[in-house]
Amino acid sequence: MKCLRSGESLGGADDEVLFPSSSGSLASAIKDFSASENSCLAEQFDKKPDTGNIEEAESSLRESGILNYEEARALLGRYEYQKGNIVAALHVFEGIDIGVVTPKIKIALSRSRERRKRHSQNHAEPQMSIHSVGLLLEAVFLKAKSLQVLERFKEAAQSCKVILDIVESSLPEGMPDNFGAECKLQETLNKAVELLPELWKLADCPRESILSYRRALLHHWNLDAETIAKIQKEFVVFLLYSGGEATPPNLRSQMDGSFVPRNNIEEAILLLMILLRKVSLNRIEWDPSILDHLSFALSVSGDLTALANQLEELLPATIHRSERYYALALCYYGAGKDLVALDLLRKLLRSREDQHHVPGLLMASKICCENSTLAEEGVSFAKRVLQNLDGRCNQLENHANFFLGVSLSAHSKLAASDSERLKRQSEALHALETAGRMRNPLVLYHLSLEYAEQRKLDAAFYYAKCFLKLEGGSNVKGWLLLARILSAQKQFLDAESIVNTALDQTGKWDQGDLLRTKAKLQIAQGQLRNAIETYTQLLAVLQIQSKGFGSGKKLYKDNRDRARNLEVEIWHDIAYVYISLLQWHDAEVCLSKSEAIKPLSASRCHAIGKYI
Repeated sequence: MKCLRSGESLGGADDEVLFPSSSGSLASAIKDFSASENSCLAEQFDKKPDTGNIEEAESSLRESGILNYEEARALLGRYEYQKGNIVAALHVFEGIDIGVVTPKIKIALSRSRERRKRHSQNHAEPQMSIHSVGLLLEAVFLKAKSLQVLERFKEAAQSCKVILDIVESSLPEGMPDNFGAECKLQETLNKAVELLPELWKLADCPRESILSYRRALLHHWNLDAETIAKIQKEFVVFLLYSGGEATPPNLRSQMDGSFVPRNNIEEAILLLMILLRKVSLNRIEWDPSILDHLSFALSVSGDLTALANQLEELLPATIHRSERYYALALCYYGAGKDLVALDLLRKLLRSREDQHHVPGLLMASKICCENSTLAEEGVSFAKRVLQNLDGRCNQLENHANFFLGVSLSAHSKLAASDSERLKRQSEALHALETAGRMRNPLVLYHLSLEYAEQRKLDAAFYYAKCFLKLEGGSNVKGWLLLARILSAQKQFLDAESIVNTALDQTGKWDQGDLLRTKAKLQIAQGQLRNAIETYTQLLAVLQIQSKGFGSGKKLYKDNRDRARNLEVEIWHDIAYVYISLLQWHDAEVCLSKSEAIKPLSASRCHAIGKYI
């Protein structure tokens, strides 16, 4: 068997090592070469040589009677790599000049595809066989793997990219089915497509990594469904958690009107929705991490309704019933649809197997405590939480006691008798005091509020100061509560001083309630002219806010409505001041202003009654 073409020689001692004349076959030549290399890294790999592939290569090459320089090095390098001799394998692979054989590989790939299309057996054989193409591309891939082991990541990525460049330029329409299966060409390509983005990440080249992921997913490499799904999930993780922002993809072949993601989050959501659709069509196995990543992405983007829609589209057997209902309730609660979320939780907790579902019970009690009309149901849910926990988790018990205290406080206002009201207030105070042990600012605020409503003002003042201290003086509600407690103690001057301090520490947009409280304190002290000036200042702040809300975005709808209601109340407050000063014309102007904003208002009817 001929080993080299005439004139193609490695030269010198290498010829004798690579191709000993006494060897009767290529396999024995490889073994002789292996024995001559002593500097190995055998401890890094424990793979056995693939002698079947060597014999297959030998048989193919024997038929043509040709073994050129690059093919010989490809076989020898693979043998050394399989033994774990990474340095020796890389030394052999670096002797292959891939630039020289690239034109031949491209011609062989393109002609082989044409021959498959024509189904003709009479076409002239290409200059290089597909088997040789597979052997050389595998050598390039193994070179990249060797460089990766030696932590030369950028060189490894550049070597791996060569494979994709060659195949993509030779087969622009993509790899045909079962193309090069007999020489593992498709297997090598699959591995290269998966490896390239990882190498760019290891080389700290995020832009190249993103381009590689997109290239892997957009070009037709004839990958199986599981491999594509694996690449998509890895790309999603990189987009969501890498910390960098990718440029939008340039989809040249996109249809008119099709969606093009504008940032990392949108691209990740698109990929995750594609994965969920594949799960629904039973093309890939279910992976719970898909839903976890989608929940994070849609939560960050603020579109929890879309996440709820995706959960509803999942097949019933994909996730457990309780998990689905609870996740849907979280989505709708986050989207501001509290009653929808509560209905889902009621259905969940009505089931015999899920009636002790603590997270569902806790969430239901939280929703109810935020709505005074649901106070009685909130008490029931919170008590069920405490019964099911039975002292097993102090953190959850504290939260349950807090929700119980708030619900009992609201429920006490609906009591039919004084004794019932006092009983509920006492239970509410006890529950809030129990929850207050965890020193949560929100719990301390409601504890102070409950003490204030029960006219225990010293205790209310103490917890209001604790709340302000924990919040660092940044919460307007704390300043307002403290000022109102001082006002209830007839300490109007101190209360006004507290409000002035709060005004100095807050921005213009948060001063509405503070200025209104200051005006009321001035009225209580008989400073009616000063109160009118404060109200005028407050109206100016509201005018600035209304310009900010003028964009009409849905995000600001609640703030805009709140500002309008506050403006109506302010005009009524000013009207009361003018009525006290017997300035009837000015009072009438204020009432006409409020009528223009909100004609039907109970407070306006009361103000008109005072005016008349």
